[in-house]
Amino acid sequence: MFSSRLLRPLHQNRRNIRQNKSLVVHLNSTTPITTIEPRYLSFSIDISVLAGGFWWEGSQGTQRGLGTQRVEPLDLQQEKLDLLVQALGAAYVRVGGSEADNIHYFTTPSTTDNPEALIVTQEMWHQLHDFCQRNELGLMFTMKYGLFDRRQQGNWQAYEVKSLLEYSQAHGQNIDICELGNELNAYWAFHGLTSQPSAKSLAKDYDVFIRCVRQYSPNSKIAGPGSAFWPRIGEAIKPFSNLSASFLESLEESLDIVDWHYYPFQSSRSPVKTRAASISNLLSPNSLLDYEKYSRQLEKLRHQHQPNAQLWTGETGSAQCGGQAKLSDRFASCFWWADQLGRGAKIGQKVMIRQSLIGGDYALINRQTLNPNPDYWVSWLWGKLMGEHVFDVQSDDPYVQVYCHSAKKAGKCTLLIINMSASPKILQCNGFGSKKKRFEITADSLTSKKIRINGLKPKFRNGKVKLKDFPKLSKLNLVSPYSINFWCFTV
Repeated sequence: MFSSRLLRPLHQNRRNIRQNKSLVVHLNSTTPITTIEPRYLSFSIDISVLAGGFWWEGSQGTQRGLGTQRVEPLDLQQEKLDLLVQALGAAYVRVGGSEADNIHYFTTPSTTDNPEALIVTQEMWHQLHDFCQRNELGLMFTMKYGLFDRRQQGNWQAYEVKSLLEYSQAHGQNIDICELGNELNAYWAFHGLTSQPSAKSLAKDYDVFIRCVRQYSPNSKIAGPGSAFWPRIGEAIKPFSNLSASFLESLEESLDIVDWHYYPFQSSRSPVKTRAASISNLLSPNSLLDYEKYSRQLEKLRHQHQPNAQLWTGETGSAQCGGQAKLSDRFASCFWWADQLGRGAKIGQKVMIRQSLIGGDYALINRQTLNPNPDYWVSWLWGKLMGEHVFDVQSDDPYVQVYCHSAKKAGKCTLLIINMSASPKILQCNGFGSKKKRFEITADSLTSKKIRINGLKPKFRNGKVKLKDFPKLSKLNLVSPYSINFWCFTV
């Protein structure tokens, strides 16, 4: 639990409101500054969870970027899982992760006699595509790179990828987006120092990969390089793993998507911590700034070397190495997530892929119980209320972040207000039109596992949850302490 100093403001007497700062937010123009993809809010299923590899739940530490406990393969045929996914709306599901480079595909005869080898079976592959089709999901799949011997890098062979693509084409199975390898600038951490590819070798292999996909799955888009960025230090060790710039400069073929991975915090499992996951860090405005810094760096590189490609956040979660127990699955995690959704859209990220849909402390859905974690409900409200057009709004209080989008219906907009402070705020909105509805996420404490929307705990009824299930709030301009708010306007 957190201190009484943090608890007390959640129950502050509203007679003290006049003592708190008032904020003014202006909507000066309804001309969008940018747009996002319809499937902007997307998510991942780690290949370790899908195929039954090493995962974080129950693990106290790491082994080369993986958890220490093996899990059972994920059952994708659970009706409740379908209902939870469908409630989030159309999305991409990325299947990747650290073991994507160790995986064996059913289409290629295994060259190992290791009974512990991780295999995507034919049944798993078909269930994955059925899962995507049922739930309106586009599939993003991380193909195996696997070159752990540096002497082989620059001479990658496409036969495993070719076999999987040919099989999928023959069975009418669409792979919307293909990428090669997982966090290739972090191979030194996952597979040992001698496994780290150089930027030029990686670009040479990626060119082969791109040509293979264009030939055998011509409708698929291609993403890369999926570089991992750490808070405070970016791509880490120069020039050893700082390869995005050189990779994009050396690449001959064109990408459809330039993507990157970012976690703002590290869990207690992480062997290296540049910003630990703690309540004070989760609620610090300074913790949010690195994401924008690195995003703008990638945007500049994309513009220089792949100007026709979109910029995606290909993987993100609250804390590296599975999330932080009793924080990543609690209300405190909602603030960075709401902010990164809003901030990412505003600065030009077209898609945001959350690690993970299911599995780990950072999951939207608890793998054992299939109960939604607090971040799920932020995602659900975002999907219901935030449209594709992004407008420019500002806040002069760093503890109150604001973002504005068109609503799902024409002539309406939604203002996202994130109050990370212990004080209520009075918010004056200028240029927004008339306020119609308010939806407010709060909890009894920052470490609560349950949240409330407009004072009511959200529940599925007859397999659905609807906005009209929640009581109406007054149209006062009050923003509660430690709250995430969606205010709906008619422009």
